[in-house]
Amino acid sequence: MEGVLHLVNPLREADRRWVHTAVTRLAQESARSADTHLLKLELPGFHGIDFYFKDESAHPSGSLKHRLARSLFLYALCNGRLRDGQTVVDASSGSTAIAEAWFARLLGLPFVAVMPACTAPGKIHAVQALGGRCELVDDPAQVYATAEALAERGACFLDQFGLAERATDWRGNNNIAESIIGQMALEAEPEPSWIVCGAGTGGTSATIGRYLRYRRLYTRLCVAEPAGCAFAEGWRSRDPHARATQATLIEGIGRPQVEPGFLFDVVDRVIEVPDAASIAAAWLLEELLGRRYGGSSGTNLVACLELAAAMRARGERGSIVSLLCDRGERYAQTLFDPAWLAARGIELAPWDAALRTSLRTGCPPLASTR
Repeated sequence: MEGVLHLVNPLREADRRWVHTAVTRLAQESARSADTHLLKLELPGFHGIDFYFKDESAHPSGSLKHRLARSLFLYALCNGRLRDGQTVVDASSGSTAIAEAWFARLLGLPFVAVMPACTAPGKIHAVQALGGRCELVDDPAQVYATAEALAERGACFLDQFGLAERATDWRGNNNIAESIIGQMALEAEPEPSWIVCGAGTGGTSATIGRYLRYRRLYTRLCVAEPAGCAFAEGWRSRDPHARATQATLIEGIGRPQVEPGFLFDVVDRVIEVPDAASIAAAWLLEELLGRRYGGSSGTNLVACLELAAAMRARGERGSIVSLLCDRGERYAQTLFDPAWLAARGIELAPWDAALRTSLRTGCPPLASTR
C-alpha cells in the first residue's frame, strides 16, 4: 500500500542474526556429540538383576550437566533473553557452572559462576580454565540472590534451579530418558524395573518421570537423596516449602530447600543415603569400573543396591539403570582425600564393608548399619 512506511530496527536485525548463529553453533555441537556409554554390571549377589550405569562424565564438560547447560542456553536464546556480548551468570556448586562456562566459551560470551566458597577446588579451577569467573559466597544460601543481583546489572541469569524442568524437552530431542530407553532396546530386560537419579535442580528427575509416562512405560523412578535433604522431606508431605533437616557433603544434589523444578508426583520412591555411604560407594565404583566418579554417583549406587535387594527378596528379575554424574578427579582434594574426610569425621570402613557384603550376598546395604 502506497504511503505506508515499513521501519526495521537495524540493531534488532543484527541481534537476530547473532541469535541464529548462536543457535546454529549449539546445534552443531549437539550433532558432533556422541551419546554417552551405558555400562553394564553383573553383581554376584543379584542373580537375574542387571545393573546399568550411564556414564555422563564422558560429555566434553565432564558431567550430566552438559545436557542441561545446552538446554538453558537455547532457552535463553529462543526467549530473547541473551544477546551478543552479554555476560552470562548462574548459581552453581560446580558441575553446571563448568558446563555453562564451556558453552559460554563456545558462543564467545563472558561467564560468571556464583558458587559457595566451600565448592571443591577442582571445580573452581575447571570454570576458570574455561575462561569463566567464580564469585565465591561464604553463605551457600546467598548464591541465588547474588546471581540475581548480577542479572539486575545487565547479565543474563540462566537460572538452573528455576528453569531446568521447563528448559529441557522431556518428550524427546535427545533427552537423557530417551537415550536410556533407546540404549536398553536390545538388552535382556529392555524396559527397566527402575531408573535411579539424584535431585539437584530437579530437571533430570522431572524429565525422566515425564518421559516414562509419555512413553507409557511401567518403569518406576527413584530419587537417590542425601539423608535429610529437601527433596526427601518435600516428597513425603508434598510440601513445596519443605526444608532440609541436615546439610550434605555431596555436591550437586541434596538441596537445602525445595526447588521450582522438583516434581514430586512423577517420583515413585525416594531413598535417603548417608553421606559416608555415598562416599564409600564412590570409592567402590572406581574399583568396579576402573574410573573415578563423584559423590552423587555413589549415592545412586547405594540406592540401586537397596532396590535390587528388595527385588531379590520378592523373587523378581529385571534391570536397574542409573547415572554416573561427573568425573571424580574434581573431588581429589575433598571426597577422595583421607585427611579431608578425617577432619569431618567421615569413616568409610563400616560402609565399605556393608557395600561389599551387599554385592556378594544381595542384602540391602543400608539395613546392615542401622
